[in-house]
Amino acid sequence: MLPPRILLIDDHALFRCGLRMVLAAGIADLETAEAASLDEAMRSPIENPSLVLLDIQLQGLNGLEGIALVKRKWPQALVVILSSDVAHKNVRLAMERGAAAFVSKAEPADRILGVIDQLRKGLPVASASTALAPPGEGDDARQRLTPRQSEVLDLVCQGLPNKVIGRRLNLSENTVRGHVQAVLSALQVSSRSEAGFAARRRGLVD
Repeated sequence: MLPPRILLIDDHALFRCGLRMVLAAGIADLETAEAASLDEAMRSPIENPSLVLLDIQLQGLNGLEGIALVKRKWPQALVVILSSDVAHKNVRLAMERGAAAFVSKAEPADRILGVIDQLRKGLPVASASTALAPPGEGDDARQRLTPRQSEVLDLVCQGLPNKVIGRRLNLSENTVRGHVQAVLSALQVSSRSEAGFAARRRGLVD
C-alpha cells in the first residue's frame, strides 16, 4: 500500500480546499500539500508524494505538458489527471505521457476516493477513468463536420466574421454562412460564442 502522501495541483483554490477535505475524510493519516501551478509544485516542501493529482488547465505550463516534469522530480509518484475537460484527445495524451488515471471532476467524491484507493493498493483502475475511454461527444461532432466545416469552425473560434473567413478560405460570404449554420447544428448550439465554448470543451480546436 502506497503511503498517504498526496500533492494537489490545481489553480482553483476553492476546488483544492474541497478536494482536500474529501481526501482527509476518506484517507487515514493523510499528508497533503497544495500548489496552484506546476512552478509552485516544484517548490513544494512535500517529500516523495505517492500520488500527484494534477489539473490540465493551469496557468503557465499546463497539466498535460507537466506530467513529464512531475515524474522527473518524483519518479515513484503516480500521476492522476483530475480535470473537467474529458475530451478523448486529452485522455489519450495524458495516458500516453505516463498518467496512471484520468478522472473527471464531475465524478462523485466516493469515485475519486475509490480510484485513489485502487492505485495505492496497486490495483488497475476501471477503464472508464483510465486512458483509452471510448470516444466522447467531441469525436461524434468531429465525424459530423466536413473538412471545410472544421476549417470554418477553427476560424469562428478565432472570432473572425463571415466576410473575413470567406477571404481566408476563398469562399463567398453566403457559402461561409451555410457552413457556420451546419457547424452550429453539428455542435447543437445556437450562437457562435456557444460554438467556440463547445468546440474547446470537446477538444475540437486547440
